[in-house]
Amino acid sequence: MFPFDLAAKREKIAELQAQTAKAGFWSDAVKARQVISLLNRLKEETESFLEAESIIAELEVMISLAAEEDDEDLWNEAGVTAKALQKKLEKLELSVLFSGRYDNHNAIVAIHPGAGGTESQDWASMLLRMYTRWAERKNYQVEILDLLPGEEAGIKSAALLIKGANAYGYLKSERGVHRLVRISPFDAAGRRHTSFASLDVLPEIAEDDQEIVINAGDIKVDTFRASGAGGQHVNKTDSAVRITHLPTGIVVTCQNERSQHANREQAMKILRARLADLYQQQQEAELNSLRGEQKDIAWGSQIRSYVFHPYSLVKDHRTGLEIGNIDAVMDGDLDALMESYLRRTAGKQE
Repeated sequence: MFPFDLAAKREKIAELQAQTAKAGFWSDAVKARQVISLLNRLKEETESFLEAESIIAELEVMISLAAEEDDEDLWNEAGVTAKALQKKLEKLELSVLFSGRYDNHNAIVAIHPGAGGTESQDWASMLLRMYTRWAERKNYQVEILDLLPGEEAGIKSAALLIKGANAYGYLKSERGVHRLVRISPFDAAGRRHTSFASLDVLPEIAEDDQEIVINAGDIKVDTFRASGAGGQHVNKTDSAVRITHLPTGIVVTCQNERSQHANREQAMKILRARLADLYQQQQEAELNSLRGEQKDIAWGSQIRSYVFHPYSLVKDHRTGLEIGNIDAVMDGDLDALMESYLRRTAGKQE
């Protein structure tokens, strides 16, 4: 059975409850809501685990009685109970998979088309719609941080913030290169084209996070005139912002908002997320070096293919999972693909 540290979760629940009882807890409403959200999630996981234990005990008694009395009705009842238990365990297992440092955070998703001009830019916009629809299915909130439209169709780049329980835990499985095979609507000859777009997924980091500190002297801020759609205001003012983090060389650009101040805020949000991701990768690399582990290079690799022609198929190259209903996937039905990858990754870590 999957690992579940009940004692550790109860200890964390007690710690969070103590925080909520302190004077001035609600003085920082954003942080308070985060604490309450985590507390409720831990309580739900703990209750689900205890319920599962109770059902297992009940099922053992039921099977023992059914075998002893050779009672067909009891066997049937045990079968129904076993199916209910399986569903509960699957749900509980999924919650346990979100044990990473930032899994319960909101997620910042950046989409970039590959080489290929309009064709790849259109594919990037299809992915933007797909992940937006997925977020809507889960009742998550979606906020566009930055969006640069393509000249003919699609997008040149996009960054969005997806807010919801375990948003990063789910979406981290989507990082990598996504491949599209279809008859191009931009090709008058009706030929088949292959396009690529990359997805980067980062955890949102709170501004007051003590581990991610950005000193004013470590950043260089440039302003420039935004390009692309956005109306006359965009073309007449230097509202776009480019922030360079000098120690790491990370560069973040935002031009979606109408004001320079708003674009700077969004750029800093993305910069904090990218720094957190960089530090986490460095720590993992150090641990792997100490352990002598060799891991597959995941970033930048092709993780999934979406084939519209000559047949309909979505295939995840990491897990081997294939789904024939490509329209459902493009409409945001991604949970099976995400969960398959998360379970595979958890199995490797054990």
